[in-house]
Amino acid sequence: MIKTSHFSSDEKDGIFMSATIMSGKLLADEMTVEMQNNVNKLKEKGITPGLVVLLVGEDPASQTYVKNKEKRALALGFHSLIKRYPADITEKQLLNEVKQYNEDPLFHGILVQLPLPKHIDSDKIVNAIDSEKDVDGFHPVNMGKLFIGKPDKIPCTPYGIMKMLERYEVEIEGKTAVVIGRSNIVGKPIAQLLMMKNATVTMAHSRTKDLAAVARTADILVVAIGKGHFVTKEFIKPGAAVIDVGMNRDENGKLIGDVKSDEVAEVAGYLTPVPKGVGPMTITMLLYQTIESANKLAALSED
Repeated sequence: MIKTSHFSSDEKDGIFMSATIMSGKLLADEMTVEMQNNVNKLKEKGITPGLVVLLVGEDPASQTYVKNKEKRALALGFHSLIKRYPADITEKQLLNEVKQYNEDPLFHGILVQLPLPKHIDSDKIVNAIDSEKDVDGFHPVNMGKLFIGKPDKIPCTPYGIMKMLERYEVEIEGKTAVVIGRSNIVGKPIAQLLMMKNATVTMAHSRTKDLAAVARTADILVVAIGKGHFVTKEFIKPGAAVIDVGMNRDENGKLIGDVKSDEVAEVAGYLTPVPKGVGPMTITMLLYQTIESANKLAALSED
């Protein structure tokens, strides 16, 4: 079990900040040790987990994110490839590239880095990925499996959140959860995963009336709206577990979450920080699911 810590900011105005910090960085490091053992076992069977990332254009944020993925994959001993394409690649050409890697047995995971240029239909590209190699968990087949309660590949950020709740022993069954944000990438999948663990889940969004009052009912509050410091202590039920998925920049360029962490930590029981909270777990679960895909191949070859 990870050693928990209290919020690291100093006392302010004589108020002790009592929330236990749920460090995604520490959990990612712990899981990396487990994953390394699994990779070593696969290599003993002659299988090296393979991950290919298709990167279109020169988007700086995508470049940084992909570089971090490659660094982690190589450190684990993956067969890792970043395939770069010019921004003017046609949709048909990119579909052909996806098809090539679908058929390549060296790769167990395929990831198309989003966003794509406007002339390319992202859904069409994601749908073209072999669902068995869809380690991002966005393919309609994998989404469908999740929503009928039989998950295979799961969107990485929600999967990482569930791992954090599990590691920090946050009780879910019978609890009230509120998810602010209804995206296909985070909001809808995390609501489903929480329901599968027998939470009572409310999905809130931009049209929800009296959002703060709805949020205050939550034993577990997940915030994924992309608005810096939107959630204040008025949104928080005392002792609640607060999961901040936001990644925003303030006026000084500092990375901040959707939750105003200093004041929320006065009320919450658990809180994920930004950075080093949910973020590190997203890449971790991507690598985890690539290893799972390789394990499936190993099991098939033994049959």
